[in-house]
This record gives sequence, C-alpha cells and structure tokens, in this order.
Amino acid sequence: MLTNFKPAWWMSNRHVQTIMPRFFRPFHNTRYQLELLDTPDGDFLELAWSLPKNDDAPLAIVLHGLEGNINSFYAKGMMKALKKQGFSVVLMHFRNCSTQVNRLPRAYHSGETGDLDFFIKQLKQQFPNRPLLAVGFSLGGNVLAKYLGEQGQQCRLDGAAVVSAPYELSASCQVIRKSLAKIYQKYLLDRMKKSMQRKLPQIEQQIDLTPKQLMEINDLWQFDDQLTAPLHGFSGAEDYYQQASAKPYLKHITTPTLIVHAKDDPMLSIKAVPSRQDVSEHVTLRISEKGGHVGFITGSNPFKPVYWLEQIVPEYFNQVVKKEQL
Repeated sequence: MLTNFKPAWWMSNRHVQTIMPRFFRPFHNTRYQLELLDTPDGDFLELAWSLPKNDDAPLAIVLHGLEGNINSFYAKGMMKALKKQGFSVVLMHFRNCSTQVNRLPRAYHSGETGDLDFFIKQLKQQFPNRPLLAVGFSLGGNVLAKYLGEQGQQCRLDGAAVVSAPYELSASCQVIRKSLAKIYQKYLLDRMKKSMQRKLPQIEQQIDLTPKQLMEINDLWQFDDQLTAPLHGFSGAEDYYQQASAKPYLKHITTPTLIVHAKDDPMLSIKAVPSRQDVSEHVTLRISEKGGHVGFITGSNPFKPVYWLEQIVPEYFNQVVKKEQL
C-alpha cells in the first residue's frame, strides 16, 4: 500500500531536503557494467547495467536529471533498491552525459524522447517476455512523462514513475534563476558549461561560440536560448520550453504511472505541480506538502535517513508487475 510522505523532523526545510541527500551518500555504490548502444543516426547511448542473477527478472530503466549520470546519488540509490527487489536495472545516459563525448553535435534536452523510444524498442525486441518499467528524475522525469503521453496506447512500457519533473519548463526556469540566492542556477550552469565545453568543436558549424563566450554565460535562460534551442531546432528558449514541457501530455498517458512531487520543491514552479484534472485515470498522484527536489528523506534517526523514494517506487513497480502476471 503506497503511503504518503512525511519528512524527517530534522529535515523539514525544503533546501535541506534538496541539498543534503548528496552528502549522506559519498561512498554509496552499486555495481554496474557499461555498454555502448549504437543509435540509428550514427551516435551512441551509454548504458549502465546492474543485473541480478535471475535472467527472467523484470526490467527497469532509470533516467537521470539535468547533467546527471550513473554517479548521481538518486540514480545509484534507486538502482540498488530496484535490484534488491529482483529487477534488472539499466541507466540510460542522455547524450553528452556519458563518460565519452558523443559523436554528433546534438546533445539532450527536456523534451527529447527519440533516444528513449529507440532504447525501449531495443529492449522489447531483446527481451519480449519480460515486464519493462521506467523511472525518471527531474529532467529525466519530464522526458519520460512526455514520452508516455506521446505514445498513448502504443507505449511499450508496462509501468512508470516520474519524480520531481519540471512539467512547465518556462515557469520552472524562472524559479531556478532566483531560488536560494541563485545558488541552484550557478550549480547547474557550471555543470552544463563544463559538459558543453568538450562539445564545442562538434557544434562550431551550427553555433558560433568561443570557449570564453560559453564560460561567460551566467543565466540559465540565456544558456537555453543560445545553446539548447538552436542546437535542437527551436527558435529560442521560450519556443523550446513550450514544445518540451510534459504537462500537456499527462492527460494522454495510458500506462500505469506514479507521479511523485513536492509542493515545496525549490527548483520548480508551483505551476508545475500536476492536479487530478491534469492527468489521466491511469496516473497515481503522490503530491506532498514537503520533500524538496528529489529529496523525500524521512525517518526518526538523523544517522539513519530513510530514502522514501526507494521504498515507494519499487513497491509501485512490484504492484504493476503482479497485475501484469495475473
């Protein structure tokens, strides 16, 4: 039975919920194997597999957030929790988040669902009889939610979970630009600029930007307007935000989907919080007053924090798998 989230008494602040989890797990590891999957356009996707001994286990895809990867605390934690519940787990790195630089100029963005669609089709072809589910965090959650809505009844996933997704990108961008004295914006921009810097030689024919000009960008909207949008065929930042936002797609979801969101998320707009009217009957909403951004830490002992997401998502996935097997 899915329960509602109650924050730990010692972590009720939304910024603490958002920032502290990454410091709780500096040595948290899970074993994985890297694999490169060639894409139809001549590039590749870097996958991180965590496999149990059971070859017939259901499969779970993990999608990371903005500038995340296999080392993101929430990704490793979820992979370990799902593996413990008997799932084969694979994290799909978005392009330009891999250990290697991708070959083509294009990178990734909040509404890019083509790679996910390709990967899911590959998995269903390779493992046609195994249940397939996916969990997405933040940007990865927006990608997953948009994919679910785009596919509708054609969706090949048996179940999904979306955690702390932006849904309304323009409004959420404005929140990040101001929240916590712009600390979140600086953190994300520093990672985005470092990631894009290694890709400058590949994009120079599309975007005329020197390394110095890249490093001088100090605003998230400006980065999306000068890089994300033109690199992926949008006319500007607002055009990108409008076309990539997942909220309009939530009503078209036909796959059993769990949406987890906190109203006090310091990195997202309150406009991004989905209501019952925004989603289809196949969506289970778990909207809490507190929890921060991909936080959701509970428990009574500060030395033993409980990661609620790692309880609720595997529990939901197990329910879906059992219904599929009936």
